[in-house]
Amino acid sequence: MTEVPTTTTTTKGLHPGLTRRQISMMGLGGAIGAGLFVGSGQAISIAGPAVLVSYLVAGGIVVLVMAMLAEMVAARPSSGAFSSYAQKAMGRSAGSAVGWLYWIQLVVVIAAEATGAGGIVARWVPGIPAWVWVLVFVAALTAVNLFGVRNYGRFEFWFAAIKVAAIIVFLVVGVCAIVGIIPGAPATGIGHLVDAGGFAPNGLTGIAAALLIVVFAFGGTEVVAIAAAESDDPSRNIRRIVREVLVRILIFYVGSIFVIVTVLPWNDPAVKEGPFSAVLNTLSIPGVGLVMDLIVVIALLSAMNANIYGASRMAYSLGERGLAPLAATRTSAKGVPYVAVLASVAFGFATVALNWAFPDTVLPALLNVVGSTLLVIWTATAVSQIILRRRADRDGEALPMRMWGFPWLSWLCVLLLAVVVALTMIDPAARTQLLLTIGLTVVLLVVARLTRGVSRPGLVRE
Repeated sequence: MTEVPTTTTTTKGLHPGLTRRQISMMGLGGAIGAGLFVGSGQAISIAGPAVLVSYLVAGGIVVLVMAMLAEMVAARPSSGAFSSYAQKAMGRSAGSAVGWLYWIQLVVVIAAEATGAGGIVARWVPGIPAWVWVLVFVAALTAVNLFGVRNYGRFEFWFAAIKVAAIIVFLVVGVCAIVGIIPGAPATGIGHLVDAGGFAPNGLTGIAAALLIVVFAFGGTEVVAIAAAESDDPSRNIRRIVREVLVRILIFYVGSIFVIVTVLPWNDPAVKEGPFSAVLNTLSIPGVGLVMDLIVVIALLSAMNANIYGASRMAYSLGERGLAPLAATRTSAKGVPYVAVLASVAFGFATVALNWAFPDTVLPALLNVVGSTLLVIWTATAVSQIILRRRADRDGEALPMRMWGFPWLSWLCVLLLAVVVALTMIDPAARTQLLLTIGLTVVLLVVARLTRGVSRPGLVRE
């Protein structure tokens, strides 16, 4: 049977302090990162204008996953989110493996983001080495996360707001370029969508290959499921939060990509190197390079901030459920799980140190291992929702929010995820990532199984 905390509804020890608006912006901030500002160029170079189809398919998967998460969060708010739901649906081992997998992913990504931001800022100030900037960023964002969830929410709100503002400005400038109302720049029209080999120059193969890149760009939206547990009314807030986040993300992502492949030919080398900069450069807008570097740094620091938060709350939840050391549940007077925060940052910073010692080995290897973590987490979320929804319907449980189109849309999500997995297995590099992630998941399942007999007071058998 599954071990669960005696209190399963909210966050014992954590203090609600996040507003609906802050959580909504956190979801946007988590998804709008360097993957959009920089990584989208690679997807465009593979699929051409048809990359829009890749983004729509990936966006559809995200919509379904978030709708399923919203149903479960509304019924059972928890800082462990999908890990808690996997435990309730599939047992202790599944909940432990999903939670630890998510935590490991985040601490590795924290290291990557700190390294990336430090490297960019070091180019601006050559006299100060990159490691100093990384230390500054880690210390500053650790302090933000230790000073209470309310302060964290404010900080992340403004981080995300800057990125959202940048996207909105880009969309406005892009539309003006398309219709020809920018002085000195002729209207681009929509000819670039078809004049370089057609809309899908590489056919379905290109769309499928780009999908592998695009689907991971939407990672980060799941943090709203964790953060909702620290709001004043999780069940009511999650419904509006998910709707707002999904609509805005789809508009920002699909809109931005539409502008890029319309203003410039998809096979322009500059698009692959930096699509946003390429568009602004072609319009002769001064200072583009510095502005885009600044936005990328903000995107990295915002994602890093959110990941420290997400990792600490997941560690807290694992400790609360007896799946991590009890120390992870220690909270400050402000309701901050300070041990979990410090542990998450410490592992991330240790990874940064190892990366400097072995720059071509450690971080790339770790990122390779956790590269497909999102697929495992989303699949576990979908399966958990199907199981818990059927169980609730069987028992006549009244759910505050019910996902539409059940079970057909839930199974469609599983099918789409299976398609992504199949595509991943065809691509050699992606296949290696997926197999390593699966291997790590199996190890975590075995460890959870071997420690199954360990229990603590306060846990009961379900």
